[in-house]
Amino acid sequence: MNTDKTTYKKYVKSRAPKSPTLKNSVFAFLIGGTLCTLAELLFHLYITIGISEEITKTLVPVTFIVIAGLMTGIGVFDDIARFAGAGTLVPITGFANAVVASAIDDKSEGFILGVGAKMFTVAGPVIVYGTLSSAVYGVIYWLFGVMK
Repeated sequence: MNTDKTTYKKYVKSRAPKSPTLKNSVFAFLIGGTLCTLAELLFHLYITIGISEEITKTLVPVTFIVIAGLMTGIGVFDDIARFAGAGTLVPITGFANAVVASAIDDKSEGFILGVGAKMFTVAGPVIVYGTLSSAVYGVIYWLFGVMK
């Protein structure tokens, strides 16, 4: 059967499942907002128990990384992500999940060639391009500062 691209696209569109975009967007907003609210509450809790603001700014993300890593390790994070959708991909929890999930998937190959080598296969590009874009932004910021 010989079909052109337009016919094929129509066929694929008719067979593809419909995505509940509005429902997914609402869940992402609510779950992501809830995670951000929990981070703010955690921030205030750390300040209340006497931890300095400077240390608290590091401690809150570290707490979220540890919790997301543990939830990925025991298999709960995927269930929550399936329900919440993109709301669980608030950068810090999604990043932690990507690193831990890659490490778990490749642990059968050993600690060096499995876990160590492949832990950052998903998260690695985020680190590389995040660092690159921040360096480019820094140079642009510096150039505009020098030009003043």
